[in-house]
Order: sequence, then C-alpha cells, then structure tokens
Amino acid sequence: MVENIQKYVNKKMEECIVKFKKKINTIRTGRVSTDILNGIFIEYYGKKIELKKIANITIENSQTLKVTPFENSIQKLIEKKIISSNLGLNPISKGNTILIKIPFLTEERRKELVKIVKNDTEKVRINIRNIRRDAKEKIKKLLIDKVITKDKDYTFQSNLQIKTNFFIKKIDNILKKKELELMNF
Repeated sequence: MVENIQKYVNKKMEECIVKFKKKINTIRTGRVSTDILNGIFIEYYGKKIELKKIANITIENSQTLKVTPFENSIQKLIEKKIISSNLGLNPISKGNTILIKIPFLTEERRKELVKIVKNDTEKVRINIRNIRRDAKEKIKKLLIDKVITKDKDYTFQSNLQIKTNFFIKKIDNILKKKELELMNF
C-alpha cells in the first residue's frame, strides 16, 4: 500500500517537471529554437493538430525559423495562426515556405520573461507540495486505520520530504538555467 503511494508520488512529481520544462522551453531566449512554435495548433480536416505534425520546422540561421508545410493549401492558415499566437512573430511567405524572423529581445522584455518563468516556477512548486500533502493525508489515514505502524509512517514522511526537496531543487535549477539564458545577450 505504501509502495503504491510512493510510486504515485514519484510519477506525479516527474510529470510536473516534464510539463514545466515543456512550458518554459516555449519561452524564447536570445537564441532561435523550434520550440517557440510548440503551442501552435492548426485546424486541419476538422481536428486541431500541432504545427510540427503538419509542417517541417527548421532553423534557417541565427535569427530565422523556416516552416515548410507538408501541403501548400494550409500555408496561409499557418501564417495566420503564427500571427495570432501572441508570440510577436511576423511570418513571411517565400514560395512554399514560411520564414519567421525572430526579433532581438530588449532588456525590458527579457525581465518580463524572467518574471513569467518565476511565476510558472512557483506554480510548479505549489503542485509538488500539493502532491506531498495528498500523500501525507493518505498515509495518515493508513496510520489511523492501523494498516501501518508509526515507524513506517515516520520513514515514509521523511522519505517524502527528501523526495519533495529533491524535486524542488530540480525546479530551482531549471529556473536558474532559464534565467541565465534569458539575461545573456
């Protein structure tokens, strides 16, 4: 029973880290990355499909992304979606490809992005702590129902705190790395 709770906690905390990494990878830094376009979905044959599944996205040069749709008929649709995505990007059609010049980030914009990342980081920390709280409640119930002993409860609680600290530290390291990426010109 306790082992199942431990596995569940580990799985949920790992999922939080993976989602957090995906989210902050969409926040652009001074370098061009294809991850910038990850959150864009296109209405394609009645379904919302992620852009990278219907187009080839590559890095043309240090400040340009190149999007090549698999079908020319959806090129205009992709352009409109990129413009309406609130990423501040301006796509330009060239033949059957779309070029996206990535503007340089101002210091003010970099600071705004750091605030956004810090806000996202705090949300993930809260999620990790909520997972810990839920696990503690489940173990407390097992202790009250006399399914486990006080020693087992103590061991679980200390291991849970160690695991929580580990994941919080992992989140903080990801934050530091992203902050450095954003603030380095």
